This record gives sequence, structure tokens and C-alpha cells, in this order.
Amino acid sequence: MTTETTMSSAGVVVGERAIPFTLPDQAGKPFRLADAIARGPVVVFFYPKDGTPGCTAEACSFRDASDDFAAAGATVVGISSDDAAAHAKFAADHQLGYPILVDEGGRVRAQWKVPRALFGMMDGRVTYVIDTQGIVRHRHVGLLGAKKHVEEALAVVRSVAGRGAAS
Repeated sequence: MTTETTMSSAGVVVGERAIPFTLPDQAGKPFRLADAIARGPVVVFFYPKDGTPGCTAEACSFRDASDDFAAAGATVVGISSDDAAAHAKFAADHQLGYPILVDEGGRVRAQWKVPRALFGMMDGRVTYVIDTQGIVRHRHVGLLGAKKHVEEALAVVRSVAGRGAAS
């Protein structure tokens, strides 16, 4: 389900500017959202936990579509509250070639108002596509159907990048 609400209480929504952040990746290297936006569209996916079945399926789906995202000029980045060591192991175990960012204490998740799932017992799963002006063009919320996050994000990235599907 794509959510296109304009209620600011909903957090970062379609049509609004993405909230900037700088977070360390799995190797401790700082990742600045503004720098990535300057290079092309950005896909930011918040996920609950490294190594869980749904999160692994989502992360691997983004990995498997990495050539398609790269062809559209997009940067993909995952975010969870796990620490750098957990992220490094997760990335190595699944050959993830994109940054996995450490959101210690869920600060960025809270700023973006990413909803909690399962009656508030766990972090939610939300994917955003941000254009080169820093405007959110797509928001997909859903704990289940992790692969759908990738499919929808790729379609929107191709649209904002002006590049159609590969033939």
C-alpha cells in the first residue's frame, strides 16, 4: 500500500522534503542523506532487525535489484537500530553492497515518525523514495510483503529518474 497523505503528524510523507540526517554505516563511515541526494534519487528503507526472515528477504531483494537501481542512478540505504557489528555481519552474510545505517536509539526513525508494528511491540518497515530535490516521491508502509517495497521503489525511482524499465 502506498501512502500519500499530507498530514504532518504522519511523519515524512509524499510531497514533503525529507528530513536530513547523517548516520554511520556498518563500517563506521558517515552517510549524509544530502550527499546522496546530490548524486541522484535515494531509496531509504527502515526495517526492524538484522537477520530476521522478513528483513533478510527485504535486504536481499534490494541487493538482487541493485543493478536496476544503479542503472536508474539511485542510491539504496537501509536503516535499523541494530549496532554496527550486527549490521556488518548482516551485510557480509548476505553480500549486501549498499550502506546499512546505525540509528542508535531510533533517533532518525523517531524524527521521520516511522510507525511501530505489531501493536507497538517492534519497529515498523517503511520505504521512501526521495528525488534529487530532496522531496519524498513515494512512501510504502507494511511489515509484511517485504519484496513489494523493492518493486514499488524501483518503479518510482525509474519514474523520477526519467528512465523506463530495462528491455
